[in-house]
Amino acid sequence: MRRITVEERRARLARRHRLAPAARAEDVTEVCGDLVALHSTDPASVYLAAFARLHSPQVAAIGRGLYEDRTVVRMLGMRRTLFVVPGDLVPVVQGSCTQPIGARERRLLVERLQRQGIDGDAAGWLSTLEDATFAALLARGEATAAELCDDVPGLRQPVGFGAVDNPRMRQPIWPRVLLLLAAQGRIVRSRPRGSWVSGQYRWSPSRSWLGGDIAALPVDEARAALVRRWLAAFGPGTAADLKWWTGWTAAQVRQALSDVGPVEMVLDGGTGLVLADDLEPVPAVEPWVALLPALDSTVMGWAQRDWYLGPHRPALFDGNGNAGPTVWCDGRVVGGWGQRKGGQVVWKTSAHRPPPPCGLRPIDSNAGWAMFG
Repeated sequence: MRRITVEERRARLARRHRLAPAARAEDVTEVCGDLVALHSTDPASVYLAAFARLHSPQVAAIGRGLYEDRTVVRMLGMRRTLFVVPGDLVPVVQGSCTQPIGARERRLLVERLQRQGIDGDAAGWLSTLEDATFAALLARGEATAAELCDDVPGLRQPVGFGAVDNPRMRQPIWPRVLLLLAAQGRIVRSRPRGSWVSGQYRWSPSRSWLGGDIAALPVDEARAALVRRWLAAFGPGTAADLKWWTGWTAAQVRQALSDVGPVEMVLDGGTGLVLADDLEPVPAVEPWVALLPALDSTVMGWAQRDWYLGPHRPALFDGNGNAGPTVWCDGRVVGGWGQRKGGQVVWKTSAHRPPPPCGLRPIDSNAGWAMFG
């Protein structure tokens, strides 16, 4: 087996994640495709992640890709997390992650409705509510959740989602119904209600927003396709990395890897996997520095992170494994950053010194200050 050093892994990361200056991308679709998907739990993260990787970053151009050209799509995906996905990967993510998540969520919701006293057939009641909501959206063409609740009063049905059903702690069912319709591929999140940092979206029928129905892929085929894209972007990686990143079971990961047939490589401290046509050494790149937002796809791409994170996990990750804003230098995390109320970008590194100058410029962000060092 060929050995891939930590230095070569960092060079791969710099080139394939578009972080080295010579590797910058032209548009947000290219960035999404090379990283498989961009985290979108915080809507600002999509823009900041693209800004760090584009030759000429512009908020309007990123928004155009999302809402005018629609070459990238916001959807629920891996680990039941919201992502922005390139158009060619929408059927792959839908078949491998989103649809199975939706089936599981629907089963759990039906069980909860039955326990909480929905009269008669809870599954049938939910299906009727889903169909009515979809019909209301078709009639409007595009709508907010509040508008759909006005059209379909059943969306305000209170349901308890805690471990113990407390009537005073119940919530309306509409967020779950919209999640299920999206997981079925019937609707998509479209334009935000406010600015580019708004997390409240309108909804549109998938067929009208995407120009057609989402292609249906068999789940095994979709999983194998997603693994190939992940290995191309993040390889070498391990089965443990892939299990964490996808949210699949160990058996599902093993089956997908068997379908893909990757090649083993010796890594520092273990064995990694790469695609069979990705065996050539990757040369070093010029020095680089980047400020990546919270939940950036690079920092969240592996479960085993010591080769780029070092001892900094406690300072930069919360108890759920979510990363804060990170300062990167030559393929490794060296600190954290944030933005003051006046707009000034500030950072702190483990060596208590600023990173080398790299044309850094203040950009709007909701990211908080990461205490470090």
